[in-house]
Amino acid sequence: METKQVDVLVIGAGPGGYPAAIRLAQLGKSTLLVDRHGLGGVCLNVGCIPSKALISAAKTYQKLLSAESIGVRISGDVSIDLEQLQDWKDAVVGKLTGGVATLCKKNGVELVRGEASFLAPDRVRIVAADSELEVRAPAVVVATGSRPIEIPGFAFSTDEGVLSSTSALALRELPPRLLVVGGGYIGLELGTVFQKLGSKLRVVEMTDSLLPGFDSDLVGVVRRNLKKAKTDIHVDTKALGYAKGADGDLEVELESAHGKTSMVEVDKILVTVGRVPNTEGFGLEQLGIEMDGPFIRVDRQLRTSLPGVFAIGDVAGQPMLAHKATKDAEVVAEVIAGKPGAELDVKAMPSVVFTDPEVATVGPSERELAAGGVETLVGKFPMAALGRALTNNESDGFVKTIADKESHELLAVQIVGAHASDLISEAALAIEMGAVVEDLSWTVHPHPTLGEGLMESAKVLLGEAVHALPRR
Repeated sequence: METKQVDVLVIGAGPGGYPAAIRLAQLGKSTLLVDRHGLGGVCLNVGCIPSKALISAAKTYQKLLSAESIGVRISGDVSIDLEQLQDWKDAVVGKLTGGVATLCKKNGVELVRGEASFLAPDRVRIVAADSELEVRAPAVVVATGSRPIEIPGFAFSTDEGVLSSTSALALRELPPRLLVVGGGYIGLELGTVFQKLGSKLRVVEMTDSLLPGFDSDLVGVVRRNLKKAKTDIHVDTKALGYAKGADGDLEVELESAHGKTSMVEVDKILVTVGRVPNTEGFGLEQLGIEMDGPFIRVDRQLRTSLPGVFAIGDVAGQPMLAHKATKDAEVVAEVIAGKPGAELDVKAMPSVVFTDPEVATVGPSERELAAGGVETLVGKFPMAALGRALTNNESDGFVKTIADKESHELLAVQIVGAHASDLISEAALAIEMGAVVEDLSWTVHPHPTLGEGLMESAKVLLGEAVHALPRR
């Protein structure tokens, strides 16, 4: 078996691993990046990017179907070619993975495709298709990501019609009736894609609300739109199992919180009840690494309990988000390179749900602040009062600003509406810089734009709004 010595080995080439490897190489470290599947990880290949491509296409299709309401006349039928859509989506993914490969090469990162397993904290075996390699490195970064959770009675099987998010993203035939088990962000994002393309959507969520963890007023806007689209929503409900009917239908048994059972017939079942970090199967457990529940325990410098071993991204704890993994990557590279003061110090980690309309938040929820005894001031401004939202024909939702009652420090911003994903970054910057709500209110925002909603919600909080009715 060949032996190779490098400064740093990075295991996993997703949105945590490949940025870590590139930044380490930029900082002068000889770096080897290994992944069993290839560059980009779940996010780029079977997650963030392909799902957003399908979401964009589905929204475009839906807008064309409703274009007559704004005076646009389309001659002939509007239809969707799912085969061509999937080919376009794959081309987008291919372009981005190719770009990552070029970035790695130009920065001097060595790439290896294979299975990695620890022999010791500083020794890792890599098994490729036709070779084995032992890598010795004083620093090893674990960036192995996560995978969809399977639940009893619904083992993933495309032949049986039980889909994970990965297999759902590859569908080339539209299911007439789709059941989504799990009403969180992944289930609603993917479910509404197929609904917009023509599937009948049914959502089953075992908690008492869709999008668990988000404040109820945000969820309410998304739920209303789902109901307008004739979505069957079952909260406080469990999916117990399914059987194949004589005609090929999938007969799914549901149980309400009160113990009442019912049967529904569907064509495909999409299970999206969360993800579990990939921490087993490559030798860390044998080395006795300390865990924090399902995650690898790390400190503020992303160090694990094993000397020289670091963990970033989904394996290193919540939130399990691609941009969090990339931030971890930047920090761990500077720590390994010996940059003074390098540590994870993030005040504002934004979160986005690409539903219709989108939901974006940064900072604690109102419930979390109330539970912590924090007294707050809240300003909410409706999208329907923004000229740009009306001219876009996308006026659902609102912008909500939350500040400390005494100091007026900006604590959180919540947005539900079109382009919320783009608007939230201004709020994240404001919180990260320690802005007070007056900073947001007094900053001139161009008109007419959706960004004005941030300024206007701050003015509502301060009682200075001229474009909203006075609060009683």
